[in-house]
Amino acid sequence: MKDVKEDPQGPPHPTGGQAGGPPRPIPLNFFGKPFGLVGLASAWLTAAQYQRVPRAVGEALLVLAAVVWLLVTVAYLARAARLRSLARDLTDPVGGPFAALCLIVPMVIAAYGLFPVAPVAGRVLVDVFLVLTVLLGAWFTGQWIYGRLDVERFHPGYFLPTVAGGLLAAASAAAVGQHRLGVMMFGLGAICWLILGSVIMARLLLRPMLPPPLQPTLAIEIAPAAVASIAYFALFTDSIDTVAAFLGGYGLLMVLTQFRLLPAYVKLPFMPSTWAFTFSWAAAAAVGIHWAERLRPPGAGAYTYVLLGLISALVGGVAVRTLVAAARHQLLPAAPPPPASEQRAAAG
Repeated sequence: MKDVKEDPQGPPHPTGGQAGGPPRPIPLNFFGKPFGLVGLASAWLTAAQYQRVPRAVGEALLVLAAVVWLLVTVAYLARAARLRSLARDLTDPVGGPFAALCLIVPMVIAAYGLFPVAPVAGRVLVDVFLVLTVLLGAWFTGQWIYGRLDVERFHPGYFLPTVAGGLLAAASAAAVGQHRLGVMMFGLGAICWLILGSVIMARLLLRPMLPPPLQPTLAIEIAPAAVASIAYFALFTDSIDTVAAFLGGYGLLMVLTQFRLLPAYVKLPFMPSTWAFTFSWAAAAAVGIHWAERLRPPGAGAYTYVLLGLISALVGGVAVRTLVAAARHQLLPAAPPPPASEQRAAAG
């Protein structure tokens, strides 16, 4: 099969790699898979909170997310064992921010999956991964200040280390009973949202459209308002008050904006970054379910089931397509060529 050039974080196309050759790299955006499953679990657990569905489904999804996270983590570390490879990934201007998902996913699983059955272990793990998330977010912030950033490669995935990390840390801390810590993390995430959101939106509005491998990250624009709402409900009140309505207004704008982007989305091939659609829409679905159940409009239950069905179909469809790509050996990017010295030795 012929070689096809591709973006390092882009779509996996057939490559010329042979069996037994060098291991192909695992992009950091592979951690979007367990992240999407965590989002789906959040939607099911929100519906279960109002006795619409069994809680066991959401808990099973958290277990599945934990298994997928473990598999991706082990596979990534096995193929990025050299310190140089890890440093290169963390400083990559495209894929680097996705490294935060490696820490965010287990933090959320510990808060909502482990803590209800093992409070001490759950709280300890939340605290450990919360600290690591803050440290990594601080490192990325310093790297963006110290290093050189190319505005053309700036994308909504830059929300992940500090905005998603801070707001999900806030919700996780609240879930394990650490309210003051949660408020601190809410401040971290919310202020970073204001700062980074301005920069990212300016890039999206004033520069050319993102290249196709990065276009799925446009769905991440939905996530900050949705995750901020989840954190706010966990920390302060589950009613739809002024602040919740404030967040909901911006979230509604971002959701509706996505429909104008459909002509670009439908042209995209399947690729690892397709998972960027999953968590963002799942978080929005969880907030939508909460709104429907708290406001109790006529047919509130129907709204809940429709939202749950749609997000389950989306995440399930992406998961099935991932399995198909894996079966066809099209999931991983091409293996890097061997060093020139090894090529000369082989030729000799």
